Amino acid sequence: MNGVTISPSPQGGVDVVLPCLDEADALPWVLARIPAGWRALVVDNGSTDGSAEIARGLGATVVHEPRRGFGAACHAGLTAATAEVVCFCDCDASLDPALLEPFVQEVRAGEADMVLGRRRPHGRGSWPAHARAGNVALARLLRRRTGLPLHDLGPLRAARREALLGLGLTDRRSGYPLEMVVRAADAGWRITEHDVPYLPRTGASKVTGTWRGTWQAVRDMSRVLNDVPAREGIPR
Repeated sequence: MNGVTISPSPQGGVDVVLPCLDEADALPWVLARIPAGWRALVVDNGSTDGSAEIARGLGATVVHEPRRGFGAACHAGLTAATAEVVCFCDCDASLDPALLEPFVQEVRAGEADMVLGRRRPHGRGSWPAHARAGNVALARLLRRRTGLPLHDLGPLRAARREALLGLGLTDRRSGYPLEMVVRAADAGWRITEHDVPYLPRTGASKVTGTWRGTWQAVRDMSRVLNDVPAREGIPR
């Protein structure tokens, strides 16, 4: 993280990790939707459009992660977080971070160890057919692998920070969100899933906007399903 010093999150607050690569146009809306009292951790993953400066100007804490990769950005944010509960959300305005409030309440109440958002397309072009097909196939494999009735690998999620760090996540590419769920399921976590509207993103997708990007993401996640062995003793 280039030696960046991160101030502690406000007492009783929540940290929201926002992996960011050239999201200058989306950042104002996304950051305006962060619930009051929560801290936005924008993880700049090599942006060239001034995203980091815009995020900082809007009051977000900016973490720099030079190593490219969705997982690298997410994990840098998790490592930088200090709040008891950490959330994750895409930074492209396709998901509303305000929807994380009931997720956090569920975790804090001890009703779930991890809460995931199941994306439901809302608006034309919100979820390309090839990306949706890849997600359906991976979700089917995930259900078979974990036995959990999950339908999506969406990035909107909440869990306790220390427990997440205890999972020992190693993927730093597109497989990071899937590895998180697989590791948590193997540890016996209670994982719930709730519908959330999935909006048309602002700007061009770096992953699922093309068949090639989608194929690479599917390949990364399939490798995670094949490579992650069941492990015992992971903290809840």
